[in-house]
Amino acid sequence: MNTHKNARLTFHGRALLVRRILEHGQRPVEAAQAMGVSARTAYKWLARYRAQGQPGLYEASSRPARCPHRLPEAIRQRIVVLRRERRIYRAISAEVGVPVTTVARVLQRAGLNRLAALDPAPPIRRYEHDAPGDLLHLDIKKLGRFKRPGHWVTGSRQAGASRGAGWEYGHVAIDDHSRISWATIKPDETGASAWRALIAAVRYYRHLGVRITRVLTDNGSCYRSHVFAKACQRPGIRHRRTRAYRPRTNGKAERLIQTALQEWAYARSYAHADQRAAHLPHWLHHYNWHRPHASLDYKTPISRLGLDVNNLVGLHN
Repeated sequence: MNTHKNARLTFHGRALLVRRILEHGQRPVEAAQAMGVSARTAYKWLARYRAQGQPGLYEASSRPARCPHRLPEAIRQRIVVLRRERRIYRAISAEVGVPVTTVARVLQRAGLNRLAALDPAPPIRRYEHDAPGDLLHLDIKKLGRFKRPGHWVTGSRQAGASRGAGWEYGHVAIDDHSRISWATIKPDETGASAWRALIAAVRYYRHLGVRITRVLTDNGSCYRSHVFAKACQRPGIRHRRTRAYRPRTNGKAERLIQTALQEWAYARSYAHADQRAAHLPHWLHHYNWHRPHASLDYKTPISRLGLDVNNLVGLHN
């Protein structure tokens, strides 16, 4: 039992009170005055010691020994079993015959009040296509423009420092096999910007000797537009879209965006948004040619193209 923070007597204090009365010969009133408690308290602990011995000096629970209205354990177990069958509160209440509030209280104590608690952790499914260009992941990240560094850098909140600067959008692409990445900054995320970004990405990978045959995107309106569909049809690219509310399907692009934010967008202080955009190609060069990847056994993405030394040096320069 937890002892009250303002309690005069703890277990050791009660033992000392009883010892002074029984062994030292003090009267209960005198012992009580010495301990700073009432004589009634001294008589109470003395009687409990004589009746139960040393265990009687511990605090006893105020919980009643018998509770006629307590929910039987069999019904509690039945509620838990029905919940594991993904029954809702009202269905469990109707079958067991107890109020919905009682069902909710039992399931909350069991940690099953949310249906998400019933679902096991989904298994990690990793996939990788056999050759570069077999699948290109595409995604878009919205970035705020700024005219001067913000308060995180300067420590000063200047009124209207970058008010009205607007937004810009990073269109990113990453090859599923090699992890070679590409990105560009566009003023919007319309279908026209998406197809222009796709054409530029296809040309970049073609420069490396990679022919894109399939692309994977989410279900954004720009990727469902007519102009983007035509942009895929011309070079013979198959367009696949992820399942709704399943961003993990396009996980490589999501991971690329997080890495870009940490190592490029927020890695240093830029004077303005245009300077940040100008630094993007330099960061991508480092990402593709010099940055080791744990998923590639700490090799660089460019190493997975299988280029000979002469082509590798030529492309790098």
